[in-house]
Amino acid sequence: MSRKAAYTTLLTRTSYLPGLLVLWYGLKSVESKYPLVAMVTPDLPKEARDILRKYGIAMWEVDTLLPAEDRHSVAEHDARFKDTWTKLRAFELVDFERVVMLDSDMIVMKNMDELMVLPLESDEIAAAHVCACNPMKILHYPADWVPENCAHTAVKSPLSNPPSWTPNGPRPYGQLNSGTVVLNPSAQLSTAIVHYLNTQPLEEFAFPDQDLLSAFFRGKWKALPWYYNALKTLRVIHSEEWDDDEVRCLHFILRDKPWNARVPATPGPFDEVNSWWWQQFDKLGEEIKSKDPEDWEFISSLVDKQR
Repeated sequence: MSRKAAYTTLLTRTSYLPGLLVLWYGLKSVESKYPLVAMVTPDLPKEARDILRKYGIAMWEVDTLLPAEDRHSVAEHDARFKDTWTKLRAFELVDFERVVMLDSDMIVMKNMDELMVLPLESDEIAAAHVCACNPMKILHYPADWVPENCAHTAVKSPLSNPPSWTPNGPRPYGQLNSGTVVLNPSAQLSTAIVHYLNTQPLEEFAFPDQDLLSAFFRGKWKALPWYYNALKTLRVIHSEEWDDDEVRCLHFILRDKPWNARVPATPGPFDEVNSWWWQQFDKLGEEIKSKDPEDWEFISSLVDKQR
């Protein structure tokens, strides 16, 4: 390893444990040189911690991070985002020179260790753009989230570079999706981010941590190609940009996660990519259940539950 670095993800509840384990399995499968470190909060149950410990996934204890209740609220449709402020604790992982923060609803499909040596200034991050098309016409999403303002619309082939933000360009060109974030941990930077959280207006932040990161690092984040954070919706909405063979990390955004149902109640546009998650889950199962059938019984009990 050329530097002390790690991938990290946040785990606050047992229901996301299968997602984290599949993420870990994917990193191993592509022969990443770097470990996965799980940021865990005090209320994570012992049964989940025991699984992480048993399979050698390091835990980094973090406190839950939330703004005061009167400073920010999330729409009922997006209640799951309440935990995501705590992802900002990744800047506290000062034992590492470089951290690549990943969400637990992702699968790794190709090695992406090059992110560990991506040139970044100490006060910079790197991430891929949001998709600002809002195809579901969700009412509380920003009014300027329309296809013509989406940075992904500007990418006409899978290996084309993403557009850069400029003060006179579309506002969404300056907005990142925080599923994959490349950062250099720093006590000073972490303190500044928490101070920003506690002092700056948050009312218009529809997507808590990623809106804060977009604002805090305005003009100081590098745009990564889509394939490092391949939002599952891009395959349908931005087919010119997408190529299955180029995906490094696939992100199962939106409320319905693939582990909720192996066979969907009704056919949908994301059934094929959801099946990719299950393929990795099954391969993980082959490794675990032959040695630890009780562990696999517990892990399996957390999936295929309609919500």
